[in-house]
Amino acid sequence: MLTLAQKKKRDSGGAGTRSSSGGGVGNPASVGEGGGGGRRVSVRDKLLLKEVADLASNLPNTCRTNFPDPNKLHFLQLTITPDEGYYVGGKFEFEVDVPDAYNMVPPKVKCLTRIWHPNIAETGEICLSLLREHSIDGTGWAPTRTLKDVVWGLNSLFTDLLNFDDPLNIEAAEHHLRDKDEFRNKVQDYIRHYAR
Repeated sequence: MLTLAQKKKRDSGGAGTRSSSGGGVGNPASVGEGGGGGRRVSVRDKLLLKEVADLASNLPNTCRTNFPDPNKLHFLQLTITPDEGYYVGGKFEFEVDVPDAYNMVPPKVKCLTRIWHPNIAETGEICLSLLREHSIDGTGWAPTRTLKDVVWGLNSLFTDLLNFDDPLNIEAAEHHLRDKDEFRNKVQDYIRHYAR
């Protein structure tokens, strides 16, 4: 198994010795065709090598990342455990899949934990401007954004980006408008059943 540190060392030291059968961060589509046997690392994977190292040292204290396969930096799991607000006490799992066209397009993100939230559907879809390719308010995805922005944005959905005025889950937003205490109770009920 090739770790991120080993990949960086190998790429900087012995590019001519790599073979297409060896493990690496590049995906199968980036393997060179023909007899050369060299592996070309995709633009996405080059960006991710740098971004993952930066992310590791810049995570909010409420977030933890996991790469199920260290050779596939484009697929990660994120756990957020809010320490304030309505969702304190919950543990929310997200799946982040970075497409081949990254950084021209945003990562695909899904919430794996069932949640009662105005900006996250119970089926896992997420309403967060920076995850949109085209956003009316100008805060959507741009090639200058990084995985760190995505993680911080998802984390903020539990605090300052919690938005009841532009909801994805309209029923949850209306519930909050009708009765904030009842909303809080339902959130905590979901946490007890789905987010421990």
